[in-house]
Amino acid sequence: MRKDSFGYRHENHSVGLANVHLVWIPKRRRRVLRGDVRLRLAEILESVAADNKWMIEAKEIASDHVQVVVEYDEKTPICKVVRAFKGRSSRLLRQEFPHLLKLPSLWTRSYFYDTSGKVSTAKIMAYVNDPHHERH
Repeated sequence: MRKDSFGYRHENHSVGLANVHLVWIPKRRRRVLRGDVRLRLAEILESVAADNKWMIEAKEIASDHVQVVVEYDEKTPICKVVRAFKGRSSRLLRQEFPHLLKLPSLWTRSYFYDTSGKVSTAKIMAYVNDPHHERH
């Protein structure tokens, strides 16, 4: 994989950019992401991204939620990106911080996602609907 001057990924048979904004919360919206837990979670998220050749563009870890904007590869479904982050972080944090075992699970099963890229949907729609394009 290589990137061009516009930031697009060049793979064998594709060129593009896949970014997703993800948000998820601890079970029962508990405020458990503080102090050492917060610091360790940041390390875990970075290691998951590095292992998968993804790039975390932005990250916020609040006491009761996590937000990341991640650039990922075109072959990986969003649900697998989420599963990678939530799965490893839950397992490692619960092993390293026994007080997190009081929750039935660290994370809820749900999450929010929003895809984004270099060009807004409105600009793409305007381009596609431009009457100056040839009609066949």
